[in-house]
Amino acid sequence: MRKLQTQGVHHITLTGADRQTTIDFWEGVLGMPFVFDQPNLDNPDEGHVYFDPGDGRLITVFTNENRSGTPDRTPTDPGCVHHVAFSVSQATFWQAVERLDERGIKHSGPKDRGFMDSIYFTDPLGLLIELASYRFEPPAGCTHAEVLLRAHRIRVERGDHHIDRIHLADAIEQLVYRHQDSLSSDRMPKDPYGG
Repeated sequence: MRKLQTQGVHHITLTGADRQTTIDFWEGVLGMPFVFDQPNLDNPDEGHVYFDPGDGRLITVFTNENRSGTPDRTPTDPGCVHHVAFSVSQATFWQAVERLDERGIKHSGPKDRGFMDSIYFTDPLGLLIELASYRFEPPAGCTHAEVLLRAHRIRVERGDHHIDRIHLADAIEQLVYRHQDSLSSDRMPKDPYGG
């Protein structure tokens, strides 16, 4: 038995209502360029619109002009999508409350997640959206996932409840040590101030 090895998210497709509401939310609120538009090849009564969330991958939405949405929260039963999270810069994150408030969009306010900051709100059809901003940049040649894996191991080893900034800082130091060579034979911490 062998795995079917994935290499990233190709796209996420959501069921939407009408085309204009879809474009107004994904491009007009979240700033995702509307990049592709065609019929739903499996259902001729629907459209299929595509948006770039910022990394060249795709968020796609099936639209139908005869379908109206409801702002009621989408189901969170087993097998349902709980929420979709999008990455934003710290600069954008700290403007999110003001910008959501300007539009009258109810939101959670900033949430401290230890390794990232989050704000939650729903789209016009009740899907929970998260704006997430990492509190760190991975070292050159490493990914956010590598830092989180290393930080998790440090947290568990120390018996801490959740990943926080100290675990991230120590994980980044370890990854730099492993991935970047040095001419020094001893790379341990030093005190050049003689204290």
